[in-house]
Amino acid sequence: MQSASEQSEQPEHAYPDHWEADVVLRDGGTARIRPITAADAERLVSFYEQVSDESKYYRFFAPYPRLSAKDVHRFTHHDFVDRVGLAATVGGEFIATVRYDRINAQGRPASAPADEAEVAFLVQDAHQGRGVASALLEHIAAVARERGIRRFVAEVLPANTKMIKVFTDAGYTQKRSFEDGSVRLHLDLEPTDRSLAVQRAREQRAEARSVQRLLAPGSVAVIGVGRAPGGVGRTVLRNLLDAGYTGRVHAVNSALGEGRHELEGVPAFRSVAGIGEAVDLAVVAVPAERVPEAVADCGEHGVRGLVVLSAGYAESGAEGRERQRALVRQARSYGMRIIGPNAFGIINTAESVRLNASLAPQMPAAGRIGLFTQSGAIGIALLAGLHRRGAGLSSFLSAGNRADVSGNDLLQHWYDDPATDVVLLYLESIGNPRKFTRLARRTAAVKPVVVVKGARHSGSAPPGHRVPVTRIPHATVSALLRQAGVIRVDTVTELVDAGILLADQPLPAGPRVAILGNSESLGLLTYDACLTEGLRPLRPLDLTTAATPADFRGALAAALADDACDAVVVTAIPWVGENGATESGDGEVLAAALRSAVATAPGPAKPVVVVHVEMGALADALAEATRTRPPGRTTQTVREPEAKPASAPGSTPVSASPPVSAPLAPPAPATHAEGEPREPGGPGEPGGPGEPGEPFTGGAIPAYPAAERAVRALAESVRYAQWRRQAAADPGRVPEFDTIDESGAAALIERALGQEGADTRGVTLGVEDTLGLLGRYGIDVLPTLPAPTPDEAVRAAARLGFPVALKTTAPHLRHRPDLGGVRLDLATEQQLRTAYAELTETLGKPEELQPVVQAMVPRGVDTVVRSAIDPAVGAVLSFGLAGAASELLGDMSHRLVPATDRDAAELVRSIRTAPLLFGWRGSAPVDTPALEELLLRVSRLVDDHPEVVAISLEPVVVAPRGLSVLGATVRLAPPPPRTDLGPRRLPSY
Repeated sequence: MQSASEQSEQPEHAYPDHWEADVVLRDGGTARIRPITAADAERLVSFYEQVSDESKYYRFFAPYPRLSAKDVHRFTHHDFVDRVGLAATVGGEFIATVRYDRINAQGRPASAPADEAEVAFLVQDAHQGRGVASALLEHIAAVARERGIRRFVAEVLPANTKMIKVFTDAGYTQKRSFEDGSVRLHLDLEPTDRSLAVQRAREQRAEARSVQRLLAPGSVAVIGVGRAPGGVGRTVLRNLLDAGYTGRVHAVNSALGEGRHELEGVPAFRSVAGIGEAVDLAVVAVPAERVPEAVADCGEHGVRGLVVLSAGYAESGAEGRERQRALVRQARSYGMRIIGPNAFGIINTAESVRLNASLAPQMPAAGRIGLFTQSGAIGIALLAGLHRRGAGLSSFLSAGNRADVSGNDLLQHWYDDPATDVVLLYLESIGNPRKFTRLARRTAAVKPVVVVKGARHSGSAPPGHRVPVTRIPHATVSALLRQAGVIRVDTVTELVDAGILLADQPLPAGPRVAILGNSESLGLLTYDACLTEGLRPLRPLDLTTAATPADFRGALAAALADDACDAVVVTAIPWVGENGATESGDGEVLAAALRSAVATAPGPAKPVVVVHVEMGALADALAEATRTRPPGRTTQTVREPEAKPASAPGSTPVSASPPVSAPLAPPAPATHAEGEPREPGGPGEPGGPGEPGEPFTGGAIPAYPAAERAVRALAESVRYAQWRRQAAADPGRVPEFDTIDESGAAALIERALGQEGADTRGVTLGVEDTLGLLGRYGIDVLPTLPAPTPDEAVRAAARLGFPVALKTTAPHLRHRPDLGGVRLDLATEQQLRTAYAELTETLGKPEELQPVVQAMVPRGVDTVVRSAIDPAVGAVLSFGLAGAASELLGDMSHRLVPATDRDAAELVRSIRTAPLLFGWRGSAPVDTPALEELLLRVSRLVDDHPEVVAISLEPVVVAPRGLSVLGATVRLAPPPPRTDLGPRRLPSY
């Protein structure tokens, strides 16, 4: 090792504040990771004094009771390149440290280009087992890679099994040897699929645990409880007590006098410090200016989490935004997570918890739906709507400004929460869209995720929400969410409609829908709605207005037994007696008849929905059945279609639905030990999806007051079930291509961006470089030759060979054949000169038109392929037909990069004008495999080189055999930072 004097002679670099990060640890608490500086000497000494002798022995391989002044200097003075130290802190004090020292092949201190470093950890005994070392390893490895270090070397005593496990479980490629009584580990720091999977599994476990600590506290303190009835704090305290919360409750009011006090019958104190026992959760309901004092009181006395109801933060302007940043920094410094500020609160209906730490006056019924909202007002509306429809909740969180805990954290929790079958989200902004898409896809593979997004068209985030602003259209965001399996709806009413269906009914095996009821007109409306939503309805069965509940029961039983349908819609209007009055009690009787038919149906289950007109008693009876049914899983069963469909009585069977060969997707692996996979719903883990063909255990039948609403919810269920069977089960693969020159493309990009005078914001490649870059990825662009004069046009045509095309390339005429700027199939010199004269006479001078000559290609369908990097969602691959279809009607499909072969096939087939590619009206089908390969090559180029921030290939003429790329533009820029790669960290403030 170098001496202190030798180290001090080396130049020090600027403090790397981008290495600072807040992380969630395994137990759900948080810690701050930051570089160690010379100012940390006292903290280091205090930290070391609290480490046991055994841990010191494991670190230094000998008894080492205290650090010398030389040690303290060495461990606190770093150049942030060859010597780096990081500390994990809670409350400003060290709980763990890690450092690396760059070494050469002989193990001596070195500088670049040496690419190996020795690494060592030390964790306070009180914080061992919290995953601190694993988090520090992720961050020190990222720092090392940034500084050109590719390998770590660690020497560990064989008895130090915990530290050996930290290294071996990290997922990096490694070698192990035994030398001189110690284990010598070599870790290759290049991320691997396994290291990324381990990192994300740890992230899921830690963030899920942090939410669980908030939802199931053993004790709650409400800070800001007034002595007189009324006020926010008093209301929350009353709601906690009325809900029957099973833990201990404390009230805090700083204005209380000395002595023992009670408010609402619970012990009241002047501060959290005065409570004298552990508090897990604090609900803060004091004015914003008093919140820092309350947070400090909580942090210094071990409170684990905060629900901050107080307003006056980022929603109120610049001063409030700074106050919000300070709040987050303060809470995280104590290892606490925050819901809010400006939050509505949290609810957990589990019988063992019964937590209502919110402003909702009524505790929702227990159920299988998890609900997250960013708006308190929308939260109130959704709670009321779900209650009115008889739906219960497992948990609810309304996050307000969402400064810390967000929808991503709830997705981590609900992913393997056995009490939650359906996830409903109302979002006004998405703080980390890449991560949200990844988590939503993983969660949707095991349970439905339904999202409604507010502020879709405003172009900015609501006040108080710190998020990257996206430049891509709302339709593109919706397409990307659907790619992830998210059920995307437009209104909170549709959110409730879809939620109650998915929570109480099995998933359908296909799009075939039986319709039965006592109104022919209502049946036809339902039939039309099914066609509009892309379902395949059978002919409606009219039971006539004379039908009795027994007739409904028989018809529904027959439909459920019929292999020709996958779902049933029951339509009902009131019975009218001879005197013109409706029969009393019909709704309750009909509800009982329908439930009886479902309960006794043989074979695999099918979803059933009811459309009623002015039959409140029926809806109430069905809703009441939901409230009173015993808890237990009732959803996520998917029935596979039978091979031979049969006709249902009174209906005309349609052609069989598309074959369904794949079962439900298995859930993405999580872990319950370092690197050890676990499946939600596996042995001992309730909450997994039911197996295909599993009998239905009897959920309530959802009722809707309009056919359109019922059918829309059913259609979303059908599409989601299809995604589960196909995309989730087999997402496809990213193919390898032999004809790709990745290093050559990288050299071209580096040269283009490094040219003297290049715009630091990005450059658009010239024609030669565009063709060269695309060519290195097997994308050939048909060359064009400039034609500034008629004679030059003729010479260009001679070089290319007749027939040729003459085009204008002026920006205002580019890709606008409707304006007459293109002449095709010019077979002779005379035709070319005539066309040239017509263009210049009609549209302008040659220097304005910038005409070019290009060889003709086989006729086909003109398409466009684009890719662009959005700062919020990353690289997006887009496809559509060229011209009005994509530009005027917005008929484009989109997928995230990297695209799989399945994604490419879906891109081609999901645009509305796709029939033009597959032989519409007798035309020849085009070469879609060649088109899909082009899409995959573009995706690979953008994924390999994030400096490629935009590509446009237009037009791409797809012929019956092969395709031709006639035009291309490529833009390069320094790549935007990736928020989904690197070590795990909470959003920074």
